[in-house]
Amino acid sequence: MRMRLRELIAPVVLMVLGVCASAPLMAVQDGMLPAPAGAEDAVAPSDTGSVTSETAQSLESTRDSVRSAAIWLASGVNSWFGDRPFKDGGKVSDGRLDVSLYKRQDQAVDLIVRFNANFKLPNLEEHTYLFTGRDNPREIITDKPVSFSRKELLQTQAEADRSFFAGIGRTLGDSVDFRIGFHGALKPYVQGRYRKSWQPSPIDVVDLRETVFLTIADRFGSTTALSYRHVFSPTLVGRWLSAATITQADNKFDLNTSVGLYKSLGGQRLMTLELLANGKQGTGVAVTDYGLQARWEQPVYKDWLLGEIVLGHFWPRPDANLERGSVWAVGTAMKIRF
Repeated sequence: MRMRLRELIAPVVLMVLGVCASAPLMAVQDGMLPAPAGAEDAVAPSDTGSVTSETAQSLESTRDSVRSAAIWLASGVNSWFGDRPFKDGGKVSDGRLDVSLYKRQDQAVDLIVRFNANFKLPNLEEHTYLFTGRDNPREIITDKPVSFSRKELLQTQAEADRSFFAGIGRTLGDSVDFRIGFHGALKPYVQGRYRKSWQPSPIDVVDLRETVFLTIADRFGSTTALSYRHVFSPTLVGRWLSAATITQADNKFDLNTSVGLYKSLGGQRLMTLELLANGKQGTGVAVTDYGLQARWEQPVYKDWLLGEIVLGHFWPRPDANLERGSVWAVGTAMKIRF
């Protein structure tokens, strides 16, 4: 299994190194923020650019292998619920394999491999779906916005902080869904999620996300996220995002907020500049970590292989007994969409 994983990610790691040596790639990534560009800018270049035929073949093979593995998994699970084959209406959506390399001055180098995908299974009802992946289970359970994940803040994660997860979800209309899942050594969790958007004007959007979750360790908990987006131009968007998480086991809020500008450069090329701040009640410090972060992203091969480079500067102070530090952070990533 380990050798197979190396075979799958080796070409991607090579592409990361090639990108770092040749051209900066900047981006913004967050499911709550649509690209500010017009429809014509959403189309990625279809050529292979400077990628050699051998590298292109290796990348295509890697993507095909990842997708085949996902379909194999979905087909097996689909067979548990009935006799209809997966090819009879089955679908893989939101598939992604990310390989990231990050370094923050006050922490060790971190290599992260993340996998996520949703599946529509023919033997399940229309509004029921399967989800699976490998990520930080705490962030999956609390449903913390992507912008506040440890990966996006360039913070090191221990191997124990990453595990496989899987479960079944069911949507109720456009705003509500429920999930039952497992992570790690079959540790169960339950989620109820609500999404609502308002558009006060053609250039302003307010989004509310409310997630209630239940685990053995946390008992009940919830995450509330609120964002406001303003469109300055067809290619420039500003956003304020704030989130708070609390549980019965730890009745102190985890608080996160960010203010950012997001610029589309066309052809899926995106740039962002964000001011981020994080805090937790009971630490004796109002803001335990804040910083400024710039990110570039653009296609490297066709429209499904994206490259990213991140540069940030942060001022951490975990508790009142420590002086506030000053650290630089840098990262790079390659993202396969399938």
